[in-house]
Amino acid sequence: MSESIHILLVDDEEAQRYSMCRLLEQAGYRVTSVPDFREALKVLNSSERCDLMITDLVMPDRVNGFALARMARMRRPKLKVLYITGFDVPSDEADGKVLRRPVPDQAFMDEVKLALAA
Repeated sequence: MSESIHILLVDDEEAQRYSMCRLLEQAGYRVTSVPDFREALKVLNSSERCDLMITDLVMPDRVNGFALARMARMRRPKLKVLYITGFDVPSDEADGKVLRRPVPDQAFMDEVKLALAA
């Protein structure tokens, strides 16, 4: 993998963020890890390149991953999004793959590669 690929990782659970970030970095991706939609929007409002956003679906502040993706695409229409959740949520709003936790490491990395290739 190339370190030039940049992934924005959004998850309010620190342990989840840490483990996903570690996997992604070990695969050679450059990762910006943030705990909420406000921090994600700061990255998306910057000039920083972002190839993929991986976002938790259920987060605090009444802004779920679907809403964050809509806000993100207002700023970056071609942004690729991969959703992840530990809850049963309707995926009819999803415009990307929804992964259900727990996701085995290899399956997670396979889905990241597929999302980037889409």
